[in-house]
Amino acid sequence: MLRVDNIRVNYGDFQALIDVSLVVKKGEIVALLGSNGAGKTTTINTISGITDLVDGDITFEGKSIKDKPAFERVSDGIIQVPEGRKLFPGMSVLENLIVGSYVKSARKQRKENLDMVMELFPKLKERRSQMAGSLSGGEQQMVAIARGLMACPKILMMDEPSLGLAPVIVDQIFEIILDINKAGITILLVEQNVAASLEIAHHAFVIETGNTVMSGEAKKLSQDKKLQKFYLGL
Repeated sequence: MLRVDNIRVNYGDFQALIDVSLVVKKGEIVALLGSNGAGKTTTINTISGITDLVDGDITFEGKSIKDKPAFERVSDGIIQVPEGRKLFPGMSVLENLIVGSYVKSARKQRKENLDMVMELFPKLKERRSQMAGSLSGGEQQMVAIARGLMACPKILMMDEPSLGLAPVIVDQIFEIILDINKAGITILLVEQNVAASLEIAHHAFVIETGNTVMSGEAKKLSQDKKLQKFYLGL
């Protein structure tokens, strides 16, 4: 479904990505792992079209999208749930969700998608009229994920969905990610919770200092001694 081939990205004179490649097959959960500053967020921002590509190629469903603007990629079904949630705090939960269905293709399915996310997130149904900024961190993350689902994603890219959440809420978020995938949505997951990510992912890619350094089946990578030492602290 998605292929990233040897992409390079610069921030001024700084090379943020030097040589990153990854593949996401339809129906999979793929984890993108790495330490702080490795280039994980830059990678998915580049896939989304937020960050400009210097070299390399990105293909989605067999076609290059490297020259497509971000809004066209959203219309294609490439949806990102950003790090830090990025909600509209002065708008209600429902209003935030409706913003997610702004794309023309998603507007037609707004009611069906709204029913679906309310079923997936019962708390949001209770809080639909509440201002998003007054919710707990876990509830805000649920709104962010639900807003992404309102856009009818073919692939949902999640950037640190468990960041700053209590352990019990983290477990809920990972259960939700599994439920979304079981519903047929492909997921590219950026996470620092390496152990939990490898537990639910089909495949994983590890990047360091802007380079892809490891890849493979998630279960096999979880047993890799190098990964255990540097990322799992074993």
